Amino acid sequence: MVGNSTFSVIGGDVVITGNISAKVDLHVDGRVEGDIACASLVQGESSAIHGAIVAESARLSGTVIGSVDARELVITASAQVTGDISYETITIEQGGHVDGQFRHKSKVIAGAPTQITGEDRPALMLSGN
Repeated sequence: MVGNSTFSVIGGDVVITGNISAKVDLHVDGRVEGDIACASLVQGESSAIHGAIVAESARLSGTVIGSVDARELVITASAQVTGDISYETITIEQGGHVDGQFRHKSKVIAGAPTQITGEDRPALMLSGN
């Protein structure tokens, strides 16, 4: 494999309870009860994530209950987000719903690593290797 061409999919009929740490891009159509850390996240319209999200880029289209930390963030018209958001660039489509506080990354303390709260060890690790 060359570069970041690898991605993983969590299908619509899958429920994961536990944290996910992926070095690859992640597409979630199912339900995740736990925190997600990945390179890039794409969330399907019928999916639900109950936990914190940390990603370089994220496109949210379903339900999210938890904080979101992404450099590039897109909240689509079908998204329902409940939680605080930290971003560098953000797009919210008309109809997208957010209940939480917004914080631009320039306001975050420089040099402080962003970490997911909760257990230190993810229940599921995904890697492109």
